[in-house]
Amino acid sequence: MQVYIWLLLPMALLLPPGARSGEIIGGREARPHSRPYMAFLKIQDGKNISHCGGFLVSEDFVLTAAHCNGAKITVYLGAHNLKSKREQRRQVITARAKICHPRYNKKTQNYDIMLLQLEKKAELNRCVNPIRLPPAHQRVRPGTKCSIAGWGRTSPHIKLFADKLQKADVVVMPDATCTYCRSNYNPSTMLCAGDPEEGKNPFEGDSGGPLVCRGMAQGIVSYGSANGTPPAVYTRVSIFVPWIEKMMRKLQP
Repeated sequence: MQVYIWLLLPMALLLPPGARSGEIIGGREARPHSRPYMAFLKIQDGKNISHCGGFLVSEDFVLTAAHCNGAKITVYLGAHNLKSKREQRRQVITARAKICHPRYNKKTQNYDIMLLQLEKKAELNRCVNPIRLPPAHQRVRPGTKCSIAGWGRTSPHIKLFADKLQKADVVVMPDATCTYCRSNYNPSTMLCAGDPEEGKNPFEGDSGGPLVCRGMAQGIVSYGSANGTPPAVYTRVSIFVPWIEKMMRKLQP
């Protein structure tokens, strides 16, 4: 197990267990609780603690990246300011089960998706609510405007991490853009987003968060460049909808 899993690899935005969460580059603070599906994950492996993003897809299931796995994962729902003690609707729930896709490859980051079953059902309200998944195998056209969010670093030159949820709008790019500049990019299971000219991108600590397009979670933050330059690579959620639904049915009492 790596110790500094949240540290970026040479060509990756990977945030596995062992460091701290990251912030959106080129973003701004989100309106509090405007993204009620957002989850903040605290990952513990012995004495090592790291963080990831995630998103609620039902009362008792959260989706995130497979490289965000760890011995114990605690899920925070209904959060905006992580340091605030006044968020009365914040819910803290331990993950009962962690289901990484069986074909997940740590070296290539292919199949970078993990389903978390919560120890108990979340109480749904205006601050905590699931996001829709796309139809199975739906493709997102290049040029589609989407949004990302997270609690991480805003710059490779600043080591501080966001206390408040940050957001940014990004555009889906042609697969060829990531095939050219991102190693191990697989168009069948991955999605490319982030215009280099706009400079908006997830960064250290945003792994596992959703790429939201037209109200649906179309992607999961997976990896990108070490300096945070767009585009970033996302797990293509629609490809995994049958697997997600199968696992959820299997784990339901």
